[in-house]
Amino acid sequence: MHTSLRGLRCFCVAAECLSFKETAKKLFLTPSAVSHQIKQLEENLQQPLFIRQTRSISLTETGVRFYEQIEPLMQQLTHTVNEFSHQDQMLEVSIEMPEFFASELFVPQLVGWSTQYPKINLKLETVKTRAEQQAHTDLSILLSGNRPTHEHTFDLFPLNYVPACNKNLYRQIASKGYSALKETPLILHQARPYAWHQWAENIGFEDFQPKQIIQLDSMFSVARAAEQGLGVALVPLPISQAWFDSGNLIQLFPQALNSHDRYFLIHHGKEQPKKEVQLLIEWIVKRFTYHTN
Repeated sequence: MHTSLRGLRCFCVAAECLSFKETAKKLFLTPSAVSHQIKQLEENLQQPLFIRQTRSISLTETGVRFYEQIEPLMQQLTHTVNEFSHQDQMLEVSIEMPEFFASELFVPQLVGWSTQYPKINLKLETVKTRAEQQAHTDLSILLSGNRPTHEHTFDLFPLNYVPACNKNLYRQIASKGYSALKETPLILHQARPYAWHQWAENIGFEDFQPKQIIQLDSMFSVARAAEQGLGVALVPLPISQAWFDSGNLIQLFPQALNSHDRYFLIHHGKEQPKKEVQLLIEWIVKRFTYHTN
């Protein structure tokens, strides 16, 4: 009987995430390859390890016992291989985050990471919306109104939204006060379709009747539209601070819409983070943990 290490590795990962699809992503294989490896392992053992249902899988009693015996051995094997690996071997950490966070905060800071940790490669994936985010990377940065339930979650900072426009539009409408909002297009992210009305209600602007509201599907598009003079946008701070520092945007009114939205850093997986992952966690927390008023 021949049992491959790849088959055992596939089994251990599948037993942890209970998904052949997720196992395939983590091991950079196709789902059919994962299924074939595990089926071959079951044939070698002459016992089923998984109960396969239409949309899910679960371990059989034999699968549970086999995992309990095999997983420590696989951990030891991985540890031993790592010990004998070349000291200069490049490591890799994968992270997923909203594209606006990546462009405004994360990527501009990467020169610092590269200098401090030249032997750790980063694999960065960006998404437009929370619905697109998947837990297939080592880490995720998530914008949420509620604290995620993951065991390893780090609170970064909250968001507030302020009315902003470019210099030319500011010169035209700033003297008109709140009434300017009745004759100027208002821009917001489509995930917060009532944000302008909430802002108006919070400041006591009772006769709020916007001329036009434009919803865009990304925060970068919102900021860019305001920069181009399309109208007045609700722009998130502190993440958009660079747009104001450069003069591309000017805050029209001092009042902000305080939200429950916060950025969180999440480590996926039940075990303690690998050394290189822990280093990135500490690096992110140090640079991006702060509070707004």
